[in-house]
Amino acid sequence: MAEKRGLGRGLSALMADIDVSSSPKTEGATTAGERLVPIERIEPNPDQPRRDFVLADLEELAESIRAKGIIQPLIVRPHPKDSGRYEIVAGERRWRAAQMAQVHEVPVVVRQLDDTEVLEIAIIENIQRADLNPVEEATGYRQLQDKFGHTQEQLAAALGKSRSHIANLMRLLSLPDDVVQMLRQGDLSSGHARALITTDNPSELARKVVKDGLSVRETERLAKSGIEKKKPSQKQKARPEKDADTKALEGDLSATLKMPVSIDHTEGTEAGRITVSYRDFEQLDEICRLLAGN
Repeated sequence: MAEKRGLGRGLSALMADIDVSSSPKTEGATTAGERLVPIERIEPNPDQPRRDFVLADLEELAESIRAKGIIQPLIVRPHPKDSGRYEIVAGERRWRAAQMAQVHEVPVVVRQLDDTEVLEIAIIENIQRADLNPVEEATGYRQLQDKFGHTQEQLAAALGKSRSHIANLMRLLSLPDDVVQMLRQGDLSSGHARALITTDNPSELARKVVKDGLSVRETERLAKSGIEKKKPSQKQKARPEKDADTKALEGDLSATLKMPVSIDHTEGTEAGRITVSYRDFEQLDEICRLLAGN
């Protein structure tokens, strides 16, 4: 059986053997290192996890490129289907800004990488270096888990993040699509979104948060009041505060199922119940499939 892969070399390891102080080689150069390639012969990685590029940031970078050029080369690989062309491994933002700056050639470093390595490096580069929105970052973690089998503990150790940070972000992907879109667009912060995860009506509450410009604390109070209104009796005994391990387990299960999960222990016993909330029949079918072991 093949040995399970760890995290890839990452951007720093890729750049370790590049002498950035040396002058760019010509396109026809065969020696290792940097070379200049016509920008029209380069195309982005179709599996790039980053989808949102802020126009103002690109324009600022383009102005810097006009003044000082591209200081750090792009990392590319030979195009897998089109000889003579290249596919970006790291540096798509610089490539886009260079086009805006009307640069005709860009410095690149060519690496021989397979599809798996390209995707892994692209995700790691974005997580480590770019100002991703919470949805993009969470999606990156999800891709690393789904495609490469990395656990949250492995991701935390390799990327210098806490496991709780990774778990909390991945829980955001369990929210309804309209709430995720608000988060992606910056209408909601990750703090706002986390407060809505365990509510029965996150979409409705999210629209109210955006409309009224509520703070995270105000959103937490709104979410709590919404939950209280759902209680059948005001005389019902208040539930004790959940311990950190229970909350962490809820986060792990929510991230795995991509649905909100609540764990409630029966006080004074080892019994309890797990509640999985689904938003449509498709998610219900997924729960049934998982329980059936298919």
